[in-house]
Amino acid sequence: MIQIMPKLKVILPYLMCMTVLVAVGEATIEAAADAPAPQATQTKSDSEVKETAPMPKKAADLEKERLLKEQVALKAVTPIRGEIVHYREFPSEHIRPRPVDVWLPEDYDSASSDRYPVLYMHDGQMMFHLSTSPYAGMDLFWDVDKAITRLAGDGEISPAIVVSVWMADWAKGARGAEYMPQKPVTDEVWQRMKETGASFAVEDGGETMGSDNYLKFLVDELKPFIDETYATQPDRESTFVMGSSMGGMISAYAISEYPDIFGGAACLSTHWVVGDGAVIAWYKDHWPDAGIHRIYFDHGTESLDAEYEPYQLKMDKVMQSKGYRSGEDWISRRFDGADHSPRAWRERLHIPLIFLLGRR
Repeated sequence: MIQIMPKLKVILPYLMCMTVLVAVGEATIEAAADAPAPQATQTKSDSEVKETAPMPKKAADLEKERLLKEQVALKAVTPIRGEIVHYREFPSEHIRPRPVDVWLPEDYDSASSDRYPVLYMHDGQMMFHLSTSPYAGMDLFWDVDKAITRLAGDGEISPAIVVSVWMADWAKGARGAEYMPQKPVTDEVWQRMKETGASFAVEDGGETMGSDNYLKFLVDELKPFIDETYATQPDRESTFVMGSSMGGMISAYAISEYPDIFGGAACLSTHWVVGDGAVIAWYKDHWPDAGIHRIYFDHGTESLDAEYEPYQLKMDKVMQSKGYRSGEDWISRRFDGADHSPRAWRERLHIPLIFLLGRR
């Protein structure tokens, strides 16, 4: 058996399913009465985000961050295409407050009559290579700004506003607890998850499912603020959600729980294995019929993605049973050789973007 370096043994569990622990400071629990004011912006002419004093990190968190940086390839911070509005701590009555980044495309003008579709994305620390991200300088970013700018410039998609919600990273299991679809987790499924031993369900921060409250935050608090503050097209047909791994799980769950709010979802490397596919079984009776949604699924064949194909094929059968037509309102793709990493998702990001935002 190949011997793993001692340091890699420590950090590897934090990389699996992207449940990386890097603290961003203590969040305020009490929600503010009014919507927050933006606390920093970053544009293509200013690659340094102007920030107030950084929030403190605990010694254990700093050690995990140091180990992570030693294991991940470095990547220089490059200027953002378009503009980022950074909300340091977006308040909520449903979930723990956390940062939210709002990306505005090039030539965005709030005074014009132009209105933009909106794409809500999870794991916000990794969507844009910002100096505010705890992973700045590492090759862990999707570079969504560059992908959308390039595709819009080529006329392949309509430019869109991107709302990037940071993941729960204050405890190792917190991200999974927010992204795991809650209603499919019966007592039997919960016990099954705990018996695996490697599930977030037995880790600190993952004792209680919080995905229903996370979706309430998106729908009842964040989306109304975005639609009021920015030049959006607020209708279902122009509102999308996207994520990878457990972020793919919560994106699919958003379609199931709020089919009148979200018109489409892109679920990359969806981590169906949690609960041994229990979520897919639940969707047989809780997935919207075809007709008003666009759904994208994919998976690779290496690392964690090597486990996904049997589960994805089961979900494909659910899609077929609900009347979805492959290549029209639904896509399911396999990428041979692709692994479970932000680099892999970045390399194929253009495909779901064109599927959701393509000019039709």
